Amino acid sequence: MSLHVERPADGPVLVVESVPYARGLAAVALTAAAGGDDDPPGRHGMAHLVEHLMFPRAETYEKREAYEMREAYDGGGSAADDATDSHVARVEGAGGVCNAETHRDHTVFHTTVPASMLDDVLAWEARRLREFAPSAEAIRTETEVIAEEIRGAAGSRIWDTVLASVVPGARDSFGTASELARTTREEALAFFGRHYTADRMVLSVVGDVDTAAVTATVGSLFAGARPASDGTASTRPPPRSTRPATAAVTPAPAATSLHLTAATDGVALGHRLPDPVASRSAYLAHVVLAEVLARSHFPRLVRRDPRFTAAGMSCGLYGQWLASAAPDVALVRVGCAPGTGAAEAVDAWREVLRAVADGPVDADAHRRALNSLLVAAHRQEDALVARAVGHGRAALLFGGHRSAPAAELAAVTPLQVADAARALLAAPPVVTEFVGGPR
Repeated sequence: MSLHVERPADGPVLVVESVPYARGLAAVALTAAAGGDDDPPGRHGMAHLVEHLMFPRAETYEKREAYEMREAYDGGGSAADDATDSHVARVEGAGGVCNAETHRDHTVFHTTVPASMLDDVLAWEARRLREFAPSAEAIRTETEVIAEEIRGAAGSRIWDTVLASVVPGARDSFGTASELARTTREEALAFFGRHYTADRMVLSVVGDVDTAAVTATVGSLFAGARPASDGTASTRPPPRSTRPATAAVTPAPAATSLHLTAATDGVALGHRLPDPVASRSAYLAHVVLAEVLARSHFPRLVRRDPRFTAAGMSCGLYGQWLASAAPDVALVRVGCAPGTGAAEAVDAWREVLRAVADGPVDADAHRRALNSLLVAAHRQEDALVARAVGHGRAALLFGGHRSAPAAELAAVTPLQVADAARALLAAPPVVTEFVGGPR
């Protein structure tokens, strides 16, 4: 398997990988440099809204002009418009599945279909880029959908709280319902026009595909679909990890309070992770450290100390490591018995880290942790959509840096894991208390 990468002047970066085991399937990922950090002032969640609007619900492409004329005439379109020609309906009608994710620093749209339908899917992708023109009614509908998502997740979004504490100014991808409710059609169009340009997008295709044929098809469909914002070929934005980031903070372990739908009370500890490009091996050493702790040190802590009911550590957004460029965050959660305070949880966390930092890391524990991560990495690499998304993120966020994650993980040594523990000991965490039970 080899990658074919093209960087055309008037289209998105194209990454194609022919995978022998795909057996009649293909995955497409369109990745755009538009995320929560790009939301305009007073419109937190705009990137999330545009993601939703890329899946038109209530009108067909062919009916759009008449729909907008009717909207101008009587002040609103009809919700009864046929939705069978929507992007989702087209993909599902072809026997495929599609979805999207908005992150802090990018948005990715991913689709898996029978390889025989690949040309159609690529045409649909180009079409929704060329014809992005949501109605005012669609914007109202999607802002209401997002508001419900925000309400539904409000009691469990500890990651976003910790991220904002560790990296001041970082924006979560969900948004703020009250701000989104005031969004106009013109604002959504302006955001799309500014961020969904050829110099800010990557199109990756993986599966049972012919590289030359895909390249030719994409060249004909996407040329000039979303030119650079100044109308000329431009230098693509540098990987997000190379852009100036807000300085990390090292607060004292004084906790803020957050009410969550958790089983027990507890404490969340946040640490900033090394840069996944400039300090790749150190970043991955923290991933291995989290697995070592999960398999040995955390269970031992809970068994021996009745003050703590659970403990765990994850790297990256909700445990998705290598899913965002710097700054990225490690989250440690410690469940606490009644009467156990935040300072006690911080002390216990530091003791766990010292046990690793003072090493050497137990060879068997290191091997078991690596084996577990390697199995998961290999399974992910076997998933076509995960490969397509990974290629898009690598090209857009990490400067093309995506050697095999499994090989990189296997190279992490026990000494590097101990170094990761020492680095966390040297940087006091931000601390958030969470209160269990129903909201």
